[in-house]
Amino acid sequence: MPEGAVAAVRGFQIFDSRGWPTLAVEVELDSGESAWAEVPSGTSIGSREARELRDGGRPFSGRGVMLAVQKISKVVNPFLVGRLATQQSEIDSQLMALDGREDQSVLGANTMLGVSMAVSKAAAQWLKIPLYRYLGQEHGVLPTPQFNVINGGLHADSEIPVQEFLIIPGGAASFTDAMRMGVEVYHALKRRLSRVGYRTAVGDEGGFAPRMTGIHQVFDVLLESIVDAGLRPDQDVALGIDVAASALRQEHRYRWGESVLAADETTYRWRESTLEADQLIDQYIDWIRQYPLISIEDGLAEDDWSGWSMMTSLLGGRCQIIGDDIFVTHRELLARGVREQSANALIVKPNQIGTVTLARDVAKFAASSGWNVVASSRSGETCDTFLADFAVAVGAPEMKAGAPAQGERLAKYNRLLSLEAHDPSLNFAGWSWRKFPESRGSG
Repeated sequence: MPEGAVAAVRGFQIFDSRGWPTLAVEVELDSGESAWAEVPSGTSIGSREARELRDGGRPFSGRGVMLAVQKISKVVNPFLVGRLATQQSEIDSQLMALDGREDQSVLGANTMLGVSMAVSKAAAQWLKIPLYRYLGQEHGVLPTPQFNVINGGLHADSEIPVQEFLIIPGGAASFTDAMRMGVEVYHALKRRLSRVGYRTAVGDEGGFAPRMTGIHQVFDVLLESIVDAGLRPDQDVALGIDVAASALRQEHRYRWGESVLAADETTYRWRESTLEADQLIDQYIDWIRQYPLISIEDGLAEDDWSGWSMMTSLLGGRCQIIGDDIFVTHRELLARGVREQSANALIVKPNQIGTVTLARDVAKFAASSGWNVVASSRSGETCDTFLADFAVAVGAPEMKAGAPAQGERLAKYNRLLSLEAHDPSLNFAGWSWRKFPESRGSG
């Protein structure tokens, strides 16, 4: 067996941040190195994402992963033993061929990604280099964090239709400084919510889930919390949202509900409506005019391609338009988006596409097309720090890993703090990706 070759691949059922089963994979090399990888899982899932392999049946409401564990033992392990761990792209390609289906439903995207991640970690250990250098072969940047601080939609038990409200501390001088800003705003927000009687329970990603029903109400409390933290809205910290509009889609329109100020201007009333894509876009235009909103993710549904092109045409010069469910880290879908100018930024989630190589190639294609890249965690996370190294390796100028709270979130942020402390060649992205807001407040 050649030196640095795979000696064994093992799968394990563990649990994610929501308490549901997920997969862990261990890869051992003949030279003694051993690496462990843990696979995340999403709640808001695009219909074209690669398919996880789950057990079905009664245990864990069908969410067990023992079938994936068995696939690793019976299929993947004998297939990979003896192959050089450093041949990442070849191994990932062979895993795809071994599965044989575009949606990766035979082995499962969770199986394939777990193996791919663990192989990359083992190879980096064998080469005695940091994982981000192995994945990128060159120094990248430390991404600007997008902190999810208020949760709605599918991520929380609240009436807010927007799934995530984010603070973006791009005015920081370093990643360490960005963490300070994010943490101080997060705690200022908690104090302010408590003071006015809102609950401070948290959603899946650590953001607060108050029963606030008015979008403007949420934006206002975020701006007040930024000021409470001694920071300047827009200059130090700006705002972003993830609408997750596919969950709001009803035939060719969008369900919308929120509290609006009544005629007496002292009380609120609940209003439900269905909106056309252009009406939803008009809402975003109104928000951009009133608030330092610089990033909108999944503002329309994954199948509303014409709407996405219209949204980018109208807003792309004033706001980052990020596609997640519409592209699902898939190169062909991204290529269509580039042709049709459907967005100007891409969410990259490795578990959407199944291997490290595919995720890395999609990120590079987006960047070469002039799009921003946002490396993102999932709602069902683990304490694995792979995403942080991946973000640096592909030069992603932004990263979403949830609130600056909870162990599975902080693990990624703390890894970036460690990289900043130990590698002075890494530069903090800050506002480097921000190309717009000179037109804010106009027409």
